Amino acid sequence: MKNIAILCSGGDVSGMNPAIKHFVEYSLKKGLIPYLVYDGYEGLIDNNIKKATYNDVAGIMIRGGTVIGSARSKRFMQSEFRAQAKRNLDAHNIDMLVVLGGDGSFRGLHTFYKEHGIKFCGVPSTIDNDINGTDYCLGVDTALNIIKVAIDAVRDTAASFRRAFVIETMGRDCGYLALVSHLTSGSELCLIPELPYNLQDYKEEFQKQIKNGRRYFLAIVSEGIKQDAQEIAEWFENEVGIESRVSVLGHIQRGGNPSIYDRLMAYKFVNYAIDGLLGEHDESVICYTKQGFVYRAIDEVAGHIKPLDPELISYLS
Repeated sequence: MKNIAILCSGGDVSGMNPAIKHFVEYSLKKGLIPYLVYDGYEGLIDNNIKKATYNDVAGIMIRGGTVIGSARSKRFMQSEFRAQAKRNLDAHNIDMLVVLGGDGSFRGLHTFYKEHGIKFCGVPSTIDNDINGTDYCLGVDTALNIIKVAIDAVRDTAASFRRAFVIETMGRDCGYLALVSHLTSGSELCLIPELPYNLQDYKEEFQKQIKNGRRYFLAIVSEGIKQDAQEIAEWFENEVGIESRVSVLGHIQRGGNPSIYDRLMAYKFVNYAIDGLLGEHDESVICYTKQGFVYRAIDEVAGHIKPLDPELISYLS
């Protein structure tokens, strides 16, 4: 029997716990002995590695975040600590890893594989949906649904008080969450890092709409734009002439009960990850595309900027 482990690295997402649950169940089904690594690469270094049973993952399907914890490990960037992680894995006879994480996590894995030969499969897991080579990352659907609920709630207050609300989403330098939320909420303005903008281009039209009876505006902005949300709100007040407020959604976007779609995608991602490791894919990332699931090499995924879907961007014009 072979031993296999799973860990989470980087930011948590809703969908990790369903993935962890299915990892244990599918590993046992395939005749593998599953291990859980707690607190990401830090857990590899500190030997926080435990054999898993069904009981360890019972009831976690509905929970956001990750029951095994996650971390951003600076120590794992150093060769001596990667060597320590390898010794710990050897002590448990583990030579296969499934890693739920993002770009930085996968780059660390690539180095680990080249140095020590530990086979791995990465599962793209970030609400930013900014990993190159995959159309979908675990946790995105849940995050979008949380944003949807927040926008719908803010709209009620905006209409009641005749205000403009500037709602800031996460995404670092990727505007995916803001763009999709704008298109599906009917907001009046969307600003994302991928597209240059000039607020003055909107001034005349927005003032015209107010004269014609508009009571409120919703502006969805990504955290990576050149101005912060407060500056956008001040522009609404000083230039457009409507009272304004800011709502920064922050980390509520990363948590919450995983959606049905994220639970299903977690199931599929893990199946492909384990099957790939048992097959001929020693170092890969399992990606979801219009053609289905594909295994991609780390060099295709890590360190590359993922462009937004041109079709989605075209809807802004």
